[in-house]
Amino acid sequence: MKPYAAAALFTAPMFTTASATAQVNVDGYYLPMKVALKAAETAVASCAARRWGGTATVVDPAGLVIVQLRGDHATVHSKDSAYRKAHTIVSMGPVFGLTNTSEFVALIQKAPNGAGPELANLPDIFANAGGVAIKHDSEIVGGLGVGGSPAETGTRCAPPMVSQPLPANSNKP
Repeated sequence: MKPYAAAALFTAPMFTTASATAQVNVDGYYLPMKVALKAAETAVASCAARRWGGTATVVDPAGLVIVQLRGDHATVHSKDSAYRKAHTIVSMGPVFGLTNTSEFVALIQKAPNGAGPELANLPDIFANAGGVAIKHDSEIVGGLGVGGSPAETGTRCAPPMVSQPLPANSNKP
């Protein structure tokens, strides 16, 4: 083994031992799986009541999937679009003060020749309605993405509970 390769092999752990918490997690609150599951179940049921096959994905602030539910008759693309909408709101929401992906769509349309298209082309970003921030106080602690419903109505499947900040509780790590 060459000396510089050996040095890189032994020094790499020094640079990779940082905590894996999301940058936006300030108050220590995490989104409980039961709350994420309830949000996803309610979204899928709401879409089904409108005769739309849909998939709901809830992610944490780091974009990691907490729960993903595929409703009956959901199309194959709905899994990916639901994830990307949830990822978009937890990625862009804290930066731009957004609560849903419809606001992100409006934001990027304001700068068609500037940063708008660049933001929309980032990995796993999806500029389409159907993503809603889940907040604890004013902090985004998760994102709900709904895929498979008509684009302009995707947010309608999101349960009302996600548009209101979650109450304080004692689930700090």
